[in-house]
Amino acid sequence: MPNPETPSFFTFLVLTVLAAAALVTSKSTIEPCSNSDSCNAMLGYTLYTDLKVSEVASLFQVDPIALLLANAIDISYPDVENHILPSQLFLKIPISCSCVDGIRKSVSTHYKTRPSDTLSFIADSIYSGLVSSDQIREANSISDPSVLDVGQSLTVPLPCTCFNGTDNGLPAVYLSYVVSDVDTLAGIAGRYSTTITDLMNVNAMGGTTIAVGDILAVPLPACASSFPRYASDFGLIVPNGSYAITASHCVQCSCGPGNLNLYCMPSSLAVSCSSMQCRSSNLMVGNVTMQQSSAGCNVISCKYGGFVNGSIVTA
Repeated sequence: MPNPETPSFFTFLVLTVLAAAALVTSKSTIEPCSNSDSCNAMLGYTLYTDLKVSEVASLFQVDPIALLLANAIDISYPDVENHILPSQLFLKIPISCSCVDGIRKSVSTHYKTRPSDTLSFIADSIYSGLVSSDQIREANSISDPSVLDVGQSLTVPLPCTCFNGTDNGLPAVYLSYVVSDVDTLAGIAGRYSTTITDLMNVNAMGGTTIAVGDILAVPLPACASSFPRYASDFGLIVPNGSYAITASHCVQCSCGPGNLNLYCMPSSLAVSCSSMQCRSSNLMVGNVTMQQSSAGCNVISCKYGGFVNGSIVTA
């Protein structure tokens, strides 16, 4: 039996207490910023109960169609916005990441309180641990967190990162991921096609240890567009394995999963759209033809080039 008065036992006791404290103190990546630029980002969200697509979209104030496409869910089903998503389903929520008070965060989400709501329930359950009760309290200058008015609109500050939209110089969209009790850093890296080293660098980690409730910025490989700066969808970037709708729901762009080349085609939602036919050609956006020639194979494609002044640019 060790002697409680020996230095070695005391050191062991202190380290044990510190380790236990680390397990209950969640951390989040903080990205300093100094300008008003925003970027596309994602939140890793686990449903706390069965919810319709429209209800999940309403929780984060995002376009239901954008939510479905971010998760590669077919949008052609009738009445798809009322499709019920099961409890504990993991979703990627597309958001806009802004620079607020010198750090990156999303502040476009607002929540209306309901009877029996508490800040802890809103933070831990409804928003899946992506925010803390203290962060909600501070963002809304709440002096007494035990008193919430029913119907009160609360700003919900959510974590996000931009890192110039690149991962080691390659296009990327960053996912804010809440660590669960079954996660390891190697497992997260494998799941999202990145490396342990990149995760450690992005999140300024001194080691590979992670704790339940930690929020990691995970770089998702992405396809970047090359639309002109004057296009309304300039800077469009789509994570690998996902889709995005642009040009007033007329064009759908995808990324991978086989490669990181952005591919755009007419959307199934297209109704009243400007011409998507390439000039001097019978090809529509997304079409490719191959003809044998004396020099080999002649490939002609019709590509989407951005949405400018209400018109679809083709090339």
